[in-house]
Amino acid sequence: MSQKRQFRLGAFIQATGHHVSAWRHPEAQIDAGHNFEHYKQITQTAERGLFDTVFLADSPAVWGGSPETQSRNGKIAHFEPVTLFSALSAVTTHIGFVSTASTTYEEPYTLARKFASLDHLSNGRAAWNVVTTGNENAAANFGLEHHPEHSQRYERAEEFIEVVKGLWDSWEDDAFIADRESGIYFEAEKLHTLNHKGKYFSVKGPLNVARPPQGYPVIVQAGASEPGRELAARTAEVIFTANQTLADAQEFYSDVKGRLAKYGRSPDDLKIMPGAFPVIGRTEEEAQEKYEFLQSLIHPDVAWGILKQYYRGVDLSGYSLDDLAPELPSSTNNNKSRLKLVKDLASKGLTLRELYRSLATARGHRTIIGTPESIADQLQEWFDNGAADGFNIMPPILPTGLDDFVNLVVPILQKRGLFRTAYEGKTLRENLGLRRPANQYTIRDRERQLVA
Repeated sequence: MSQKRQFRLGAFIQATGHHVSAWRHPEAQIDAGHNFEHYKQITQTAERGLFDTVFLADSPAVWGGSPETQSRNGKIAHFEPVTLFSALSAVTTHIGFVSTASTTYEEPYTLARKFASLDHLSNGRAAWNVVTTGNENAAANFGLEHHPEHSQRYERAEEFIEVVKGLWDSWEDDAFIADRESGIYFEAEKLHTLNHKGKYFSVKGPLNVARPPQGYPVIVQAGASEPGRELAARTAEVIFTANQTLADAQEFYSDVKGRLAKYGRSPDDLKIMPGAFPVIGRTEEEAQEKYEFLQSLIHPDVAWGILKQYYRGVDLSGYSLDDLAPELPSSTNNNKSRLKLVKDLASKGLTLRELYRSLATARGHRTIIGTPESIADQLQEWFDNGAADGFNIMPPILPTGLDDFVNLVVPILQKRGLFRTAYEGKTLRENLGLRRPANQYTIRDRERQLVA
């Protein structure tokens, strides 16, 4: 008998919370970005709620904006994710850790090494969120004059991922026999040197970390542009996506899942998890009041800063916030899929005020407002109608926003049979229902034996 399909849930934890002015809320942990006890508390809350993952977005640079806007950003400084998750792995037992790392501004060997180490430290709970980096300010931090072009970043990413996987396969799973009597620590034929030479990378190997417990840490991606969709179909096992409507989410879900077959993959090999920003009240009125209070915390400098992030090269000095949003630029070298989402929002006849309010909550991800039952209904609608395998929950403020979801919404999902009541396994792959990849060198040896 087949097991009933159930939600996958990730906790997208962003310092003080996802709202642009969350740090000003009286319930927010105001020093969250550099407070380990804060991250420990919310990660243990997510694990108590049986979430699959906690996820940290990251960028190898401070985000831009005017000095006035930057000075009002409560999330501008924060921990490096792999370092933080290494510490959090020691105070948790089941929850997975999705850490962002850039294929544009890192090197395959060092990235493979630190993620393999995290997987060992956590006993198989690591995941790599593959990003090509949309923050153009990163270039100058790495000695570059210009941020590489979007298409070049994705081409580099494809090669980067293949190199990293090859390095993770340096050692076969049973290479280390540690035989004291014979004096043999590992079987030499089970160590493999990559010797990769490609367009972007020349990496000899092998990696000096044993093969990760999961084979590979889970591969996660968030891009939704055309190159992003193709890269996800080829390599990703989880996708975090931003969709505003059921129809848009269904189109994305169907399109990306439909690309898997040409890479020899099945629909179950990829979990699609849109972002959801839940504002939860015990009544609909209370939820709306919470939402309006959050929006009231936005300073005008921050409001204009949100708009200028997308209206690059457009002079907004002649506009008021109550004017209709003008047409946005047609292209960007940063996040192309997010620009499209914002263009779609603006095309609905929004004023600039309405547009920035829509983006202030979750930067284009879906905002859902209501009672715990209403929140569960809205999530279930997408899950039941070919739009999602689960959701990346984006609490408006932390820690209380995650507390509310775990305490009030999760029990409803469990009662409906839509969410687990216990973890299925110890590793992240086991809990997500993802297969453990075989070592590519072992596969080749078997294929050679079959031919012989």
